Amino acid sequence: MEENINEPKSRKKVRTGKVISNKADKTIVVSIERQVAHPIYKRYFKQTKKIMAHDEMNECYIGDTVRVVESRPLSARKRWRLVEIIQRAQ
Repeated sequence: MEENINEPKSRKKVRTGKVISNKADKTIVVSIERQVAHPIYKRYFKQTKKIMAHDEMNECYIGDTVRVVESRPLSARKRWRLVEIIQRAQ
């Protein structure tokens, strides 16, 4: 991983997920899925979290894979911003 000397190192969290709703204006709901090992049985299972992210241009559609970054509070429930659309829905 290369670092650019001119840019300060960011401590903001970056997550990748799938858009499951875009009904609200300038807002998308992103489902973030991760695999977690059970503490006793060591079996992996999926955990899903839904977050609301700011989509300034209303460019996302349901099924898109997107990258979001942590930001200041934008509303009562929005704490993430859309960075890029990785893959469009088929």
